[in-house]
Amino acid sequence: MKALKFLPLLLLFVFASCSTVRVATDFDKEANFNQYSSYAFFKPGIDKAEISDLDKKRILRAIEENLTIKGMSKSETPDLLVSIFTKERERIDVYNNNFGYGWGWSPWYYGGYYGSSSVSRTAEGTLYIDLIDAKTNNLVWQGMGSADLVTSSMEKKEERIREIVSKILAAYPPGALKK
Repeated sequence: MKALKFLPLLLLFVFASCSTVRVATDFDKEANFNQYSSYAFFKPGIDKAEISDLDKKRILRAIEENLTIKGMSKSETPDLLVSIFTKERERIDVYNNNFGYGWGWSPWYYGGYYGSSSVSRTAEGTLYIDLIDAKTNNLVWQGMGSADLVTSSMEKKEERIREIVSKILAAYPPGALKK
């Protein structure tokens, strides 16, 4: 019976520890997104992204998969140019695990404090996907996704990149999630 009392607390810790992708988007309200059916990668912008060439290839393949699913095609004369850039930061979490019976002193007992602290360091990356109108060279849509980075294996890293890109592009075109 006592175990049932701790079940909600355990579930809270399990769900809080799950790593999520935080996504935000912005777009030009004047742009007609129905006119965009083809794309090409904007090499000068992609070359400036400060990540390894292997990760760039993984990101570009994931973008290509997602845009193809949306009915867009890669073209030499595109409607949209796709560019990316990244940011990375280290997130530090401090956990105080305190237990004990408090402070105090009297002739009959001496209270003590027992506890420990732990520090967790996690690399967090942010991927920006920019969609630029090829005719006007104006940015018409931008998606941003932030998530903890996975470096334990190539397969997990590739899976994480696909997850981040698909969650960002789920919001393209604007209004797609409302349908």
